[in-house]
Amino acid sequence: MRNSWSGQRLPHPPGRRRIVGDIERDADPTTPVQNLLARSRDLPPLVEFKAYRERFVFVLSADLCAQVSDDTTFDKALAPSVHALRVFAGDGLFTAYTDERNWAVAHDLLVPAFTKPAMRRYHATMNAVADSLVEKWASAAGPVSVADDLTRMTLETIGRTAFGHSFGTFESSGTDPYVVAMVDSLRHASLNSALQALPLGGLVSAVHNRRARDISRRLNAVIDPIITARLALGPRHDGEEDLLGRMLHTAQDGSGARLDVTNVRDQILTFLTAGHETTSGALSFALWFLSHDPEVMAKAQAETDEILGPDPAARPTFEQVPKFRYLRRVLDETLRLWPTAPGFTRSPRQPTTLGGYAMMPQDWVIVFLPSVHRDPTVWGAHPDRFDPDNFLPDRVRARPAHSYLPFGAGVRACIGRQFAIHEAVLVLARLLHRFDLVADPGYELKVTERLTLMPKGFTLQARPRVCSPVGLTA
Repeated sequence: MRNSWSGQRLPHPPGRRRIVGDIERDADPTTPVQNLLARSRDLPPLVEFKAYRERFVFVLSADLCAQVSDDTTFDKALAPSVHALRVFAGDGLFTAYTDERNWAVAHDLLVPAFTKPAMRRYHATMNAVADSLVEKWASAAGPVSVADDLTRMTLETIGRTAFGHSFGTFESSGTDPYVVAMVDSLRHASLNSALQALPLGGLVSAVHNRRARDISRRLNAVIDPIITARLALGPRHDGEEDLLGRMLHTAQDGSGARLDVTNVRDQILTFLTAGHETTSGALSFALWFLSHDPEVMAKAQAETDEILGPDPAARPTFEQVPKFRYLRRVLDETLRLWPTAPGFTRSPRQPTTLGGYAMMPQDWVIVFLPSVHRDPTVWGAHPDRFDPDNFLPDRVRARPAHSYLPFGAGVRACIGRQFAIHEAVLVLARLLHRFDLVADPGYELKVTERLTLMPKGFTLQARPRVCSPVGLTA
């Protein structure tokens, strides 16, 4: 995992110190993404940050992002924090190398699970889980905890749609054991990658990894019964297997290869985590922006009234979800400013140059999306401003390719992105149509970082609203 870059001297922030490198004296070690964003504004498009023994090289511009996103010359690499997740997720889709057998088999098996006909089958379940969220907020006596409740909803949705399993997240007031173990696994991976950079980090990391065994046991205690129960049922005969059914009972076209049960467990862990953590974060950030921008909120609610009509309890049909074009722009703009998966890592397939520096196949670079998505050459003089109109069709067409990549790039981009978008737009429409959402005026946005980003301590008052008969006209 050493990132040598052939010993070249790359641009770095001023003030580098001999042992700790570019770590600031007063930096909060729990917020590396926000620390880097604050420091990156005046840095070159390719920049190195040294932390003890480790070199982290970042792409900060849309131009270089486009170069490394080209699958013909670059491939996914695993940053240290993602590599550390392999102790839990093995060679699941997110943590696998592209040349690993199970990645190709799982990818081929699961792509059909996210086609339009498959999404149509998931829609009713998404609405049913959203019913539970709406009911919880409607009966709340005080402010609702936004991220906590949305995490309950997205976990329940992916559990039911992908694996035929209900976590019962709205039936308990406590945090689901899977979520607790998942958060522990993400924190463990982040800490373990940081330890590797320290002097004697390998020894410290080995001791730290003992805790990983306990976390794995807790994760497997949730996942293994799901697999056992499905194996007992056998394959379906109507051709409509969900993700779990496809993994257990379907062979790869051409090769006939199948996934073994251990890898199925790795894939379930991957989908449960990636399928709910990032979506709940995106929805939470979107509601934060909406509740702090009355004009945007009014336009969004007018759109829901136009499409869903006067009944505040109306549920969007499958065909209606793509019609929420303004809500989709709100979501896209949210993911521009706060991409809940804030980066992805790439390596060249052959020796090349990047930003004027030689790069070898063993070198890796992290595309830092919060900076790429704020590149002023693409997003204008005020790239930090929240403006859903950045995603009007003419503006999208005018932008260079690969300037907006919240779901990653190329063949290794998020396989479930259409699932996430459909769910997020549906839920936003339901909440905005049913409630007037009022934020605590004294709350300042705080972002918690694991491998994903999430608002921390953000609450809303969910007040019943009367739908306007006037729809969105602009």
